[in-house]
Amino acid sequence: MPITHPIHKMVFPESEGDVLKVRDLHFSYPDGHVALRGISLNLCSGDKVALVGPNGAGKSTLMLHLNGILEGRGEIELRGLRLSRNNLPVIRSMVGLVFQNPDDQLFSPTVFEDVAFGPLHMGLPEADVRARVTSALEAVRMSAFKDRLSHHLSVGEKKRIAIATVLSMNPSVLVLDEPSAGLDPRARRSLINLLRELPITMLVSTHDMRLVQELFPRTVVMDDGQIVADGLTRDILEDEELLTAHGLEKP
Repeated sequence: MPITHPIHKMVFPESEGDVLKVRDLHFSYPDGHVALRGISLNLCSGDKVALVGPNGAGKSTLMLHLNGILEGRGEIELRGLRLSRNNLPVIRSMVGLVFQNPDDQLFSPTVFEDVAFGPLHMGLPEADVRARVTSALEAVRMSAFKDRLSHHLSVGEKKRIAIATVLSMNPSVLVLDEPSAGLDPRARRSLINLLRELPITMLVSTHDMRLVQELFPRTVVMDDGQIVADGLTRDILEDEELLTAHGLEKP
């Protein structure tokens, strides 16, 4: 059943600089499960936004819509370009989606080949591909690993390379699913520092509320396929009634 308690929401006005707009997005799976119930969301250039909520809230379903892996009813725009089947390749180059398990994205023999895969399939000249790989690996501080075998890396190293594979596409938005999952404290701290430094619009789904507190000025709370809160992280984390109602804990 849909949630019935009041929605806690701060309105973030639209602006000329909006990178991502989601309008009244609905989606049901083939078995009839309703996963999204009218999602509307704006991200402006440079925003770093946490997406939180209990398991089954619809967070991953929403993320899979942002580059057309799933197709629901509603509107999604990236820098004014409305997502449609005709422009999926362009949209997918604009939305850098990083899965929770980096092994889902790393399938080439070497790090260089993994990071080069996207630019190569964009048909870019070899010199441009190499420049993009170099830049992406520098951004995640993994330049020395370009000739390493991807499957021999640690989980933390693989997550950095997975991020590099989408950065090499020069995306407008970086979308990450549970980036800190499975990391030891040192690798987690290193990842937090990396995400803080990356100068890119970012939407991150996570259960790591300490990560939310430390890194994201804005937090969106989802439950039962709806956005139930959207506001300043410090305000949301102080609202214990809101957190408890949606299966979240204050860090």
